[in-house]
Amino acid sequence: MNELKKNDPVIAEAIGSEVERQRSGLEMIASENIVSPAVLEALGTPLTNKYSEGYPGKRYYGGNAFIDVIEAAAIERAKRLFGAEHANVQPHAGSQANMAAYYALLDPGETIMAMSLAHGGHLTHGAAVNFSGRFYKVAAYGVRQDNELVDMDEVRQTAKREKPRVIVAGFTAYPRHLDFAAFRAIADEVGAYLMVDMAHFAGLVAAGVHPDPIPHADVVTTTTHKTLRGPRGALILCRQNDRLRPDDKKNLAQRIDSAVFPGIQGGPLDHVVAAKAVALQEALQPSFVDYQKQVLSNAKALAAGLAAEGFRLVGGGTDNHLVLVDLTPFGLGGKRAETLLDSVGIYVNKNMIPYDKRKPMDPSGLRLGTPALTTRGMKEPDMGVIAGLIGRALKDPGEATLRAVADSAKELALRHPIYPDWP
Repeated sequence: MNELKKNDPVIAEAIGSEVERQRSGLEMIASENIVSPAVLEALGTPLTNKYSEGYPGKRYYGGNAFIDVIEAAAIERAKRLFGAEHANVQPHAGSQANMAAYYALLDPGETIMAMSLAHGGHLTHGAAVNFSGRFYKVAAYGVRQDNELVDMDEVRQTAKREKPRVIVAGFTAYPRHLDFAAFRAIADEVGAYLMVDMAHFAGLVAAGVHPDPIPHADVVTTTTHKTLRGPRGALILCRQNDRLRPDDKKNLAQRIDSAVFPGIQGGPLDHVVAAKAVALQEALQPSFVDYQKQVLSNAKALAAGLAAEGFRLVGGGTDNHLVLVDLTPFGLGGKRAETLLDSVGIYVNKNMIPYDKRKPMDPSGLRLGTPALTTRGMKEPDMGVIAGLIGRALKDPGEATLRAVADSAKELALRHPIYPDWP
């Protein structure tokens, strides 16, 4: 950081402040995690200087011998970790991974069927403001109003009526498991591809503590951060061959690769690909399984603690790393709750709940997750303490209460330090 401090003190100071925020606060945003020092080292390397359009052994520029070693390692590790036939590790983000998958599987104007954004789906699953909603027809499925769970009978009826080319199973704010075998059966019945977006739960799948979509899906996309605990980026896993278009000149793996480059991206971010390789190697270690088991245990403990504080749990609880709560019993909107918790060093995000009567920028819910807290070494008793702090802050947001909660949250964070050697 010495050169940065000397040449750009404004940016250096902002980075330092952000690192201090992470050290002294409780990061509970379900899509965030804390990467290892090894991943950080890979990110901050001269690999960022290199252009390497193409794939290992087939580049458009010279000087890529060592880049090929790095990307080939990342591909091999991704395939081994998830038991996939093919992997593309170049997508810059989850949105690009989904765009490339659509590009490979269907033509503009054809139909995607995916979980409604209002019920827990992602922007790239067909939201009108997103490319997916502009380039493709969209048929949405959701959750039942009585139990807030996906109704597979409704999914099947919608698929038979809408005849989608691609059915997407995945979410950004759904606390329960999805039935991938049932989705596969429906896709087969209507002649659709099954695409699973496992961005949120990929780390759980890698550790074998979550239902595995790989045997059922044609294509699986994921980010490499979130539960996978790698750098911000993405990858795509798929079958080698295409079961719906067996006579296509390009097999499915080739179409996926062509969709990423030259379809939607140019040169990959080689420093990020290297960091992905490091994170995938970390995920292949036995300790990663223990970590993911603790993520799940912590999520259940957090859910129980929040329920004891009077929060209504959407879907009745959690099967994964996230908890979605309804703030209606507190008479609060999500925007106010997020701001209050920000002020005490507890970082969450406001989120819509199914059948929400409030607007997206001030919805009725909060989404909370345990990956980052678990990375810091926190356990079930800590989740109970945190649930109590959240309850205190939102029930009695007076100055004295908020000050006391902030002190307790910071004390808990500092008992579980991160990046102690950061400049």
